[in-house]
Amino acid sequence: MRAAALLTMASGAAALLASMALPVRAETPAAADVAPDGAVIYARCAACHTRTGAGVPGVFPPLGENVRTKAVSDAGRRYLTLVVTRGVSGPIKVGGKSYAGVMPAQSTLDDASVAAVLNHVGTVIATTGPALRPFTTAEVATHRASGTSLSAQDVGKLHAAAGGQ
Repeated sequence: MRAAALLTMASGAAALLASMALPVRAETPAAADVAPDGAVIYARCAACHTRTGAGVPGVFPPLGENVRTKAVSDAGRRYLTLVVTRGVSGPIKVGGKSYAGVMPAQSTLDDASVAAVLNHVGTVIATTGPALRPFTTAEVATHRASGTSLSAQDVGKLHAAAGGQ
């Protein structure tokens, strides 16, 4: 009899706990399903390129039309992806001006975040030049994988072939 009473109490407690549980909302997306916010990610870029993407003359290049022009070709899209994922070291020319600095790799960004920040720059920061074909996570993954052996200096050497000036 005692075992039956304990079993009844345990069943009652389980039912009580189940009734107190908060319902799970099926329409709430999982964290992995939420697209990264390119504007939030760009905040780390703004430290050098400025909030508007104007850059600092002679030190950090502007991101305007240069990004959109490069994003037209496959070589340019690969270059832009590698600039973010591998970094870049000059000398490079942007807008007819030389830059010899170093941009560190943002290697902690996942592929979706890299696509998001490139899309933000190409649509919000860069407002002139050819229309931007959005970067995809899969495209970024392919370009990232193609450049795993490249240094920032190697990426800098790709600048001219990617439509650099």
